[in-house]
Amino acid sequence: MLFQLLRRFWVGLVEHLDGPLLVITAALMLCGLATVYSATYDANNRALSQLLNMCVGLCVMWAVAQLPPQKLMRFAVPLYLIGVILLLGVFFFGIKVNGAKRWLPLGFTRIQPSEIMKIAMPLMLAWYFHKYEAALKFRHFIIAGLLLIVPFGMIAKQPDLGTAILVGAAGFYVIFFAGLPWKVIFGMVVAGASAAPFVWTMLHDYQRKRILTLIDPTTDPLGSGYHIIQSTIAIGSGGGFGKGWLAGTQTHLEFIPERHTDFIFAVFSEERGLLGNSLLVVLYTLLIVRGMMIAANASTLFSRVLAGSITLSFFTYAFVNMGMVSGILPVVGVPLPFMSYGGTALVTLFLALGILMSIQTHRMLVKK
Repeated sequence: MLFQLLRRFWVGLVEHLDGPLLVITAALMLCGLATVYSATYDANNRALSQLLNMCVGLCVMWAVAQLPPQKLMRFAVPLYLIGVILLLGVFFFGIKVNGAKRWLPLGFTRIQPSEIMKIAMPLMLAWYFHKYEAALKFRHFIIAGLLLIVPFGMIAKQPDLGTAILVGAAGFYVIFFAGLPWKVIFGMVVAGASAAPFVWTMLHDYQRKRILTLIDPTTDPLGSGYHIIQSTIAIGSGGGFGKGWLAGTQTHLEFIPERHTDFIFAVFSEERGLLGNSLLVVLYTLLIVRGMMIAANASTLFSRVLAGSITLSFFTYAFVNMGMVSGILPVVGVPLPFMSYGGTALVTLFLALGILMSIQTHRMLVKK
């Protein structure tokens, strides 16, 4: 009797969790936790705090995975509207941290509304295209573009280019999977290239400096080029097999800035080398492949475009972070998924993972 009760409890606990996604994520979490511990060796409470963040994230993932996609659709419009209102609140009442107005004080705490839009944006656009699936016309893509541009511009204005890129990419992926014609995409690329000089004049000074530093970091080795120079030294010094856990000199002599957050990939590379980096890339590739399989097998347009957007968002996170740490992309402040230290950003990633699991495990219950 007791065995049957325990079995039912276990089945109910894991019924809506996707095994492959969970195993891949667990491997990334272990890599991340070990690297955060090494990066913050003199302040080990950071590793404990990261473990607690992961536990909270896993609980959020489990809770979201229990909700069928039909219920997730109900949150799309309210969550999007709340996100836009909070972004307006940041514009009028936000507080500045390190020169950027990204946080909204609520008295007892403060929140970063742009994190909400990472989930609200793909949810809203997926709901919109699902609503008009039977009579989808070009004007619907234009309206979807406007729904995307408004929060994207508000976040970029803060300024928070890294989050703006992630929100914009998540929204664009939904529009793409909904059937955006290739000729329109080509036209957007041409228009974007033509507008580059105008966009350059609109960038903040620090953003222009990051781009120029990318071309030649040695022009300001102790200023804006310092991050890239030190991270590339750490990556190169790792060699083929790395220096070993807790043995990274660039890390423990504190040459790598933001080594437990945005630049954790440099710490991992120094300790694990090319072999470790290859295994890490394999893990992210497996995560993306599994996510695209879930998107391909989804039962509705809403589920399909949402799963595809979330999956490619994981790709954007990893590609942009590894690119900026390796010196092939500008430094824009994007964390490495399930590796970088963080609270809100990590929980957002687990929430997205929970949505993927919901789409996968409820697909047979959704009417086509």
